[in-house]
Amino acid sequence: MRSTRYLTGTGLVVGALAVTLAALLYPVMTTFKSGVIGNAASNINAQTVATQFGPMTPLDREFVTKVRLAGLWEFPAGQMAEQKGTTAAVKTAGQHLIGGHTNLDTTARKIAPQLGITLPNQPSPLQQSFLVTLSAATGVDFDQKFANLLRLQHGKVFSLVSQVRAQTRNSLVRMLADQANTTVLDHMTVLEATGLVNFDQIAIDTTASPSGIATQAAPTPPPGSPTVIVTPSATFSLPPAASAPASQ
Repeated sequence: MRSTRYLTGTGLVVGALAVTLAALLYPVMTTFKSGVIGNAASNINAQTVATQFGPMTPLDREFVTKVRLAGLWEFPAGQMAEQKGTTAAVKTAGQHLIGGHTNLDTTARKIAPQLGITLPNQPSPLQQSFLVTLSAATGVDFDQKFANLLRLQHGKVFSLVSQVRAQTRNSLVRMLADQANTTVLDHMTVLEATGLVNFDQIAIDTTASPSGIATQAAPTPPPGSPTVIVTPSATFSLPPAASAPASQ
C-alpha cells in the first residue's frame, strides 16, 4: 500500500510539473510562431507594389517576366520543330508552341506596362543554350531532344503557374496565369503525344531541380556544330517588348 501511494504521489507530481511546463512554454511558442509568420508577411509586404489591379508581389513580377522569357526560346524551338521534325506529331507540337506563345506573349506585353514591368527581349543564357542544342540536332535525334527538353521545362513551369494562380491578388496576373495554365497543359499534352518523352528521366530531372528553372546546362553540341547567335531581329518573330514601362 505504501508503495502504491508513493507511485501515485510521484505520478501526480510529474503530471503537475508537465502541465506547469506546458503552460509556461505555450505563450513562448505562440509568440515565436507569430513572430516568424509576422516577419515573413512583413518581408512580402515590404516588396509588394500597389497597383490599380491589386497588390503585385515579387513572385507576380517574376511570373510575368518568365512568361516572356519562355516565349523567347520556345517560339523559335517550335519553328525548328516545324522545319526539322521527322514526324507529324513533332511538327504539330511545334505548331502548338508557336501559337500558344504568340498569344501568351501578346498578353504579357500588354499587361507589363500597366504593372510597371520591363520585359526582356533576349532569352536567358541557359535558354539560348537550349536553342543551340536543338539547332545542332537533326533527324530522330532532334525529335527526341525537342520532345524531352520542352516537356521537362513545361513540367517545371506548370508548378510555378499553379503557385501564382493560387496566391496572386492581382487581377492582371491572375488573368495571365489562367491563360498560361491552359497553354502549358496543352503543350505538355502535344509533346507527350509524340511518343518520345522519357518520363523516368523527366521525373529524375524534375526532382533534382523542382524550382521551375533547370540548373543544369543543356547538352554540349557535337564538335563542329554551327554556333547559333540568338538575336531577336534574326531569330525571333515575337515583337519586342517595350523598352521601359509606362509611368504609373
